[in-house]
This record gives sequence, structure tokens and C-alpha cells, in this order.
Amino acid sequence: MPTEFFNKDTKVRQPKLSVELEKRIRIKEQPSGSKTKKSPLSFLNQYLDIGDKKKTVILNTQEIQDVKHLYNVADESGYYQNVVNLRRINDIRWINKFFETVNEHLPKGGRFVGCVETKAMRKQRLLKKYPAGLNWAYYTGDFIFKRIFPKVPVLKQLYFNITKGRNRVITSVEALGRLYSCGFKVVGLQQRSNLLYFIAEKVKEPDFNLKPSYGPLFQMRRFGKDGKFIYVYKLRTMHPYAEYLQEYIYEQNKLCEGGKFKDDFRVTTLGKFCRKFWLDEVPMILNVLKGDLKLVGVRPLSSHYLSLYTPELQEKRKKVKPGLLPPFYADMPKTLEEIMESEMRYLEAYEKNPLKADFAYLMKICHNIVIKKARSK
Repeated sequence: MPTEFFNKDTKVRQPKLSVELEKRIRIKEQPSGSKTKKSPLSFLNQYLDIGDKKKTVILNTQEIQDVKHLYNVADESGYYQNVVNLRRINDIRWINKFFETVNEHLPKGGRFVGCVETKAMRKQRLLKKYPAGLNWAYYTGDFIFKRIFPKVPVLKQLYFNITKGRNRVITSVEALGRLYSCGFKVVGLQQRSNLLYFIAEKVKEPDFNLKPSYGPLFQMRRFGKDGKFIYVYKLRTMHPYAEYLQEYIYEQNKLCEGGKFKDDFRVTTLGKFCRKFWLDEVPMILNVLKGDLKLVGVRPLSSHYLSLYTPELQEKRKKVKPGLLPPFYADMPKTLEEIMESEMRYLEAYEKNPLKADFAYLMKICHNIVIKKARSK
């Protein structure tokens, strides 16, 4: 396969090194006649023409500068249709900037292939690497230094000064979320040799989020009154960059009872506990004090979730300020249709008599939460 390969160490373009790709994603060959026997490159061939050197370039780099130098002399546009990077993103110092640069060097519809050692894969590898007893001690230290330090403002700089961003721990949610934030849509995932390979298609320009949130307290961009964006404070219950995966989760799993995303793998173990006891919504009191929210009102929604609503309800929502305590906990609807009906009833009642409607809903919400033990999921 004469796929072009650019090696950052030699700075020389070579006509054939696709065996390197095969080596990196090699899996154990199955016995002859096995039904599961597959070529190591078969999963990539489903998504792109890996053998066409005029369309595909293969990198093995962690340097953004190497991507900036990409230029396809075989194409008038100068673009490659596919960019494959063999270096796992755990070793890239500025991951978003790297993804944004790849996006810039691909045409719309072009595809980017990369890999990541996820947090779960890393845990499995470390526990197998060291003997029993020592393995958990090592893993605990690794978790504290590489998962907690980067999320604490005072310790974050120390962490990056020591590691230079290399060999960081990344969850699958964060990896996919970063791709979506940088203008890609994931069209394929495959696990090979303890690495998760992603095939992502360029669908738009990057979000260029200059202030991504990693800490326990973060701000969510939501629609407020008059369709203006507001930033709602919450305690983190999901992995970083999870907010960019709403469309992906919806396409994969749809919605379950209560209007939540079904089997939402973005929620952390600690996050489930916080949601059960409303701890994640306590910081939203700051939004009430700032005047972005009122005590009772429709829930502030993201762009994607709001797009699932009817145009009529979307317009009605714009006329009122969102609330901390939504009518959801007064009616306890189970489907998206029932949620929309519940919000429409509240909005119509609020239009007639705002104070009466909010007081009536507040009493019913408090009864359901305190007496009937209504809980978030």
C-alpha cells in the first residue's frame, strides 16, 4: 500500500511505510478458519482509502508544527482528504490546538484518524503491569497526580511544568468531546492493542473555546430570556468536554424516561451521587442572585436539547426567564412529549398570573421533592 508517511524525526517524505500503521494497530491473528479473523487495517478501509497516497497522509507526531507543514502537491486544493496520526493524543501538549490545526488542513468532509489510551485502558494496563498490592498503590498515586492535579488551579501549573503535557490521562468522553469542539463528528471507533482509534469527519469550523473547564465548578452555556445565552453555574457531574457530546449521545442512545439521555456514559460515579441529592445544582443559586434565573421556571436548555422542542414552545420559552426549580418536578413527566406539555401548561399559567403560577408550582415541587422523594438522575 503506497500510503504516504511523514516522519517528524527524519523530516523526509517516504512513499511506503503503511506497515508502520499495521504494526501500531496490530491485533493477534486468529487461527485459520476463524470467523473473527480480520485484517489489522480492515476497520480503516471501511472509512477511507488508506492506500491512496494522493489522498491520505500518515503522521507519527505530537507537534502542531508538523501538521502546519502539510501540503498535498498532488491535489490542486493542497488538501489531503485523510490525515492519520499514529501518536496517541495523550502525548500531545496542546490537544485542542492540534485538532484545530488538523481541521484547518482538511476540506469539509475530510477525515482524521487518531488514537488515545483511555482512562479505563490505562487503569487496566497499570494493574496488570505491577504485582498485586503494589499495582493499586501505584495506580492510586498515578490517579492523584494525573487526574486530580490538572483540575486544581494551584496544582495545575505544577503538573504541566513537570509533565509538559505528556502521558496524560484522558477519558473517552474527553477525547470525543474535544473532537466535537474542534469541528469534527465521530463516524467510527475501534479498539486495537489497548488503544482506542477514532475516525472523525470534519463537519464545521472549530468552536475555539479558549476557557475549557476542568475544575469541579464550571459554567454551562444555556439559553435564557429573549433567546440570549447565559452561563449557568454547576458542580461537575460529567467528564470534561461532555457538553459537546449531546448530539452524539442522542444519536446513539436517544432519550429514556424523564427526558434524560439513555445510558449516558458522560456522567461520573461521583456525579451520579451529586445528582441524586441535588448537590450539582446548588451553585445555580448564584445565577438566581445575579438575575439570570428566577426561583421557579422552565429549565435553561442547551442548543441541542432546545432543538428537540416544537417551534411554538421554543418561542414561548423566550418570553420568560428560566428557573432554578422547573415544572418538571411538579408534574414528573416521563417522555419528551410529556415534558413539553408540562412546560407549556406552566408557561400558559405564568402568562395569566405570574405570582400565582410560581407559588402554586413551588408548593407542588417542594411536596414532590420532600415527601415523594423525587430525585434527579
